[in-house]
Amino acid sequence: MSMKKIRLAILKTDIDPDYKKWELACEECSDRVEWESIDIDHADWLERIEGGHFDGLLAMPPGITNAYKTMYDERVHILYTILEIPVYPSFEEIQVYENKKYLSYWLAANKVPHPVTRVFYLEKEALDFLGQTTYPVVGKTNVGASGRGISILKSKGEAIDYVKNTFSGRGPSRSVGPNLKKKGLVKRVLRKLMHPGELKSKLAEYKVQRSEVQKDYVIFQEFIPHDYEWRCVRIGDSFFAHKKMVKGEKASGSLVKGYENPPLNMLDFVEEVTDKRGFLSQSVDIFESADGRYLVNELQCTFGQSDPYQMLVDGVPGRYRRQNGAWVFEAGDFNRHHSYLLRLEHFIGILNPSQALIHS
Repeated sequence: MSMKKIRLAILKTDIDPDYKKWELACEECSDRVEWESIDIDHADWLERIEGGHFDGLLAMPPGITNAYKTMYDERVHILYTILEIPVYPSFEEIQVYENKKYLSYWLAANKVPHPVTRVFYLEKEALDFLGQTTYPVVGKTNVGASGRGISILKSKGEAIDYVKNTFSGRGPSRSVGPNLKKKGLVKRVLRKLMHPGELKSKLAEYKVQRSEVQKDYVIFQEFIPHDYEWRCVRIGDSFFAHKKMVKGEKASGSLVKGYENPPLNMLDFVEEVTDKRGFLSQSVDIFESADGRYLVNELQCTFGQSDPYQMLVDGVPGRYRRQNGAWVFEAGDFNRHHSYLLRLEHFIGILNPSQALIHS
């Protein structure tokens, strides 16, 4: 008797082509899964998912605008809590993703060490804060990955202008356009020109981003001097880590990597943070403070990958797993399809452990 395939829905949006990474992973596991990509930003999203009788949902939450973020979270909430369809990454991970206000509340409530972050909805409170804080201070937009939407405010006057512009509706906004720091720019541009569909999708994304101007609140974060931040990744019981090196004033978005052997006590820290709420698929960006403490800067359930691996140990790609209380390194290619294959194997194991092939 043939094994019944797990039926999955990929929750995509028109302006984010990254859902194709889920499709590539599903194609590789087509002996065990069947799938359909559903436009969750279309008006018939609920009818299509109800009619599909899916066993699970593969999420690709957008980090494009607050409106798209809210739309995606609301609709996944209905699918998960009312229709009770399992979702991967978990719904709480999706809530935290690309919502810097919510993330700051989440970190504080869960007693996770992080740079002190304040969110102000009252202009007077924000200006009073600027009279008491030290500089530089970091201003952030609520949505914005790869360092976009981050302003290093070096003086009180600069910060006051930032607040007044925000509450008057004139900013801040994120930079829009191709990431000029990312290697292979010419190759990426040529690819878009040769694939009109991808070019159209990317231009639509830029248009939506350009329309987004933050107003009504400001987010300030303590500035932590750093030459790098650690990018730590947990997928199931697989752990990875590498350094994101500072280029200019920021590590996020620089795409300059340092593949040094990660300290094992940092993996302990990441395990503790992600265990707090049972997070399944997470990158944890970490600063090291001057006194040696680990501080969480970002949590993201989806994240970029510019190299074929997320970690090298003594020059060898692989992962760490905890076995009998100790961290054990396993050499291997665990980050195929930008780590989406490992995620899919993890979800398959959750939905039907007998069908899991890769221990994740």
